[in-house]
Amino acid sequence: MKLDLTIDQVKEKLEKLYMPHEIDQAIELIKEIRDLKKQKNAVILGHNYMTPDVFYGVSDYVGDSLGLAKKAAEVQADIILFNGVHFMAETASILNPDKKVLIADLEAGCSLAESITADDVRKLKQQYPGVPVVTYINCSAEVKAETDVCCTSANALKIVESIDSDTIIFLPDVYLGKNIQKFTNKKLILWDKGKCMVHEQYTKEDIEYYRKQFNDLLVIAHPECNTDVTEASDFTGSTSQMADFIKNHPQKNVLLVTECSMADNLRSEFPDRNFIGTCHTCPHMKKITLPKIRDALLYEQYEVKVPEEIAEKARKSILRMFEISYQKVK
Repeated sequence: MKLDLTIDQVKEKLEKLYMPHEIDQAIELIKEIRDLKKQKNAVILGHNYMTPDVFYGVSDYVGDSLGLAKKAAEVQADIILFNGVHFMAETASILNPDKKVLIADLEAGCSLAESITADDVRKLKQQYPGVPVVTYINCSAEVKAETDVCCTSANALKIVESIDSDTIIFLPDVYLGKNIQKFTNKKLILWDKGKCMVHEQYTKEDIEYYRKQFNDLLVIAHPECNTDVTEASDFTGSTSQMADFIKNHPQKNVLLVTECSMADNLRSEFPDRNFIGTCHTCPHMKKITLPKIRDALLYEQYEVKVPEEIAEKARKSILRMFEISYQKVK
């Protein structure tokens, strides 16, 4: 989704979530970052888990991993600054080898990406010769290079169903794999070590507790949650799919079982709804702040560059995902 908010519109969004002095500090930085974007012909991509000041204040395009990966392949700019985590910036670099891709903090990682290496994938392929590999986009470039096709939480089932094989190695998110397994007759070989450090904290007891408090509660979970959580929910989907689901369902009380900045950002989009429940934050996503974004652009620092011999192989798995997802080659 493209964002083009005025400063006054940004202030209106932040007034629902921040103290006045916090807004004043944020607006000063937002103006500085916007000026730097113009000076350097830069585009900022922002994941749905960014804090509202980053999400609404400086992002040109926002969305989930699938939407932002697609946008990264399309943008016309000299610099792409990815407000998300490291594997997302790597994906942008893979798709834009001639552009400078930056991230505000090189240590903004991902527990899923860190759970598996390219060597792990090669060993699995030796163990299951000829079995195709579908890999969640939450992984390193080296892992993508060992993959037949990538997927995101928004298109995982479609990707799996498109593969001409009764058995598929599905990596690395074991919970996403278990959730997909419920809807396909294909056998998925899963990687038990792959779990999101945020979503694995949620339990079905959390949902049961809040259902007792609110009779009309709408529970929406991310597929990175365990199956007992998704089975206790009303809907399971990617962050963009969550927003679409809320639009089409009138319940006033909404429990989002995902990283809590998602609810913060949606409060501004759905002021008539009451977003409630537990809050687990991603420490990696929260490394991305306005001061760090300003410095990344100002000094053009923290470039993420994937070596071409790896990028060439990884690019094929990403483009294959686009081909299947959008029914045409990008």
